[in-house]
Amino acid sequence: MTLDQIKPGSHCRIKKLSIGNKLGQRLMDMGVYSGIKVKVLRNAPLKDPMELELDGYCMSLRHDEARFVEVEVL
Repeated sequence: MTLDQIKPGSHCRIKKLSIGNKLGQRLMDMGVYSGIKVKVLRNAPLKDPMELELDGYCMSLRHDEARFVEVEVL
């Protein structure tokens, strides 16, 4: 399952990033790496971007970016 498929209010744990270019590096720089727990807070009114809470801070991520993040639902 990928992060863009998680419903708001759900928790998950990141398994791996399936992209390794600049986007993969940018995600890792923002704190998106394997093993970290994520809560999906909400989607924007037109469903993009999504707001996430991870490691005590909030961030927004486009669904096109979130589809490269493999997760397991907690």
